Amino acid sequence: MDLTSAQRRMAFIVIVLALAGLGAFLLWPRPSPAASGPTAHPATSAPAPVPSSPAAPASPVPSGPGVNIYQLLPFSQADLTQAAGVVRRFCSDYATYSYTESAGSYVGRMRSLVTSELAATLAQDYATAGVAQTRTQQKQTATGSCAITALRAFGASSLTFLVTLSQKTYSTPQSGTTTAHTASGDYAITIARSGSGWQVNDIQLASAGNS
Repeated sequence: MDLTSAQRRMAFIVIVLALAGLGAFLLWPRPSPAASGPTAHPATSAPAPVPSSPAAPASPVPSGPGVNIYQLLPFSQADLTQAAGVVRRFCSDYATYSYTESAGSYVGRMRSLVTSELAATLAQDYATAGVAQTRTQQKQTATGSCAITALRAFGASSLTFLVTLSQKTYSTPQSGTTTAHTASGDYAITIARSGSGWQVNDIQLASAGNS
């Protein structure tokens, strides 16, 4: 049978609404199976149990490329290593002597390690009358070494190391019995650039100052 215009219009509206409803049903996101079950509702978590033993220390957090500290200093790592080596050799020569040596021979061993000014001072100290006389009478010999304990100060062309200098002295007085005496002390040794290397230009007790 033929529909009136009003009926056709009504049928068209119903079809459009039905298609719209179907499209909404097909396109609307459906809940997952987990969300539709009992666990879909948030639950209150129970407090985590407190460990009975101390927790293991956390691993260090990996960091990016580290800062090269020597980029901030007026000397390189190679400079520092070379300077420390000179200081150790100087300590060994400074604390080692024999009553048979002259001042020139004593200082000569360390000539390349010290400045000319310090060499003159060391020779003068070694030849001091009272000290030299005792060394000869007691037939003294000594050996020494040092351990670097800190870097006290540095500048563009100098470094000051703190060292513990150890010396073992042997004496053979007229009685003929040799005795040994060990002593140690803390010193500050300043070393300065000299050409492509380093030379010691000062040694003093560490308690005497900061340079």
